Amino acid sequence: MGVTIARESPDTETARNLIAELTADLDHPDYPPESRHGYSTDTLIRAGVHFFVMRLNGEAVGCGGIQFFSGFGELKRMYVRGGFRGRGLGRALLRHLEDHARARDCPVLRLETGIHQTEALALYERAGFQRIPPFPPYKPDPVSLFFEKRLVP
Repeated sequence: MGVTIARESPDTETARNLIAELTADLDHPDYPPESRHGYSTDTLIRAGVHFFVMRLNGEAVGCGGIQFFSGFGELKRMYVRGGFRGRGLGRALLRHLEDHARARDCPVLRLETGIHQTEALALYERAGFQRIPPFPPYKPDPVSLFFEKRLVP
């Protein structure tokens, strides 16, 4: 069966479980509440985030989304379950999101992530994302890093 990635509403049980796991993963003592920018399920829906669930042999193993703005898209709630990391699944999910953005003529992807998310930082840098200053609505934050990747059509 292999890997599948499909658009799914963030309010399905599967999506809610993945989002809850991600939120728990980000519950780091060095991330104060004002530095936690992850969207809730309701906010993902209200903001019109294009949300996807990744499955491996039918088992939900990851998720991620894109919120589209004028001139760029922002990656939201990108996550691969801990037991499935190191298998290229994060890269496959990121590639899928990039392709989804390209198909909508989105020229740039941006994201915010925490300084303690070392696996995520390595993934984004390997995928060609470059560090940038904070972009609206974000402000400088000592525990946040910001990235951007220009997408080639």
